[in-house]
Amino acid sequence: MMIESLKRQKCIALLMDPDNYEPDDIRMLKDIKPKYRPDFIFIGGSLTGVHPDELISSLKGSTDIPVVLFPGSLLQLSDKADAILLLSLISGRNPDLLIGNHVIAAPHLRKMDIEIIATAYILVSCGARTSVEYMSQTDAIPSSKIDIAAATAIAGEMLGLKLIYLEGGSGASHTVPPAMIREVRGAVSVPLIVGGGLRSGDDIREAFNAGADMVVLGNGYEDDPGLLEMACRVRDEYQL
Repeated sequence: MMIESLKRQKCIALLMDPDNYEPDDIRMLKDIKPKYRPDFIFIGGSLTGVHPDELISSLKGSTDIPVVLFPGSLLQLSDKADAILLLSLISGRNPDLLIGNHVIAAPHLRKMDIEIIATAYILVSCGARTSVEYMSQTDAIPSSKIDIAAATAIAGEMLGLKLIYLEGGSGASHTVPPAMIREVRGAVSVPLIVGGGLRSGDDIREAFNAGADMVVLGNGYEDDPGLLEMACRVRDEYQL
């Protein structure tokens, strides 16, 4: 589903943390004009105290946009989603986030009727230390170390991971540098997702121009819901 979409076109994903959304927010998404809708909705967060089932059920009852789990922990697994990004944090050296949690989750995921997408998750330092870095107990790749990011992405693809996700982290003060996106895009053949710090149409256009197949909106959308329409307008520039 998602992999094939990314091979055909540029995509927008809206990241929703169950802690931050109420029923009124879901109804607002239902009223969005079709051409300004995200292609996917990601569900998850670094420290989510609310299980995602209720949010996913509300979304599934209000829209046909595919819902993808973006889990920050094993507590965020749900069989109500359409797919899951099975994240391996390959920029860090925390064994639980490289393989440990995956071993625990695997028997449960195998019973779920959802698409499982093995994803190389690469944290990039984009300003102040983010909640992802703190919770994962890992250091992000400095945004100036483009060669390390590219080598890490190559390793992820060689290991058989199906997506590369360059992540600036929740609340990033600036975006993943276009030069890094461009270098990673040229180094791998699998689809490339970019998130963190995207707050304007220019940010999104720069990411797409540098080679991102999908951009993810999180805090930027929470601060300014109009960003979604702007992002979709930029996305559509590439569909002509």
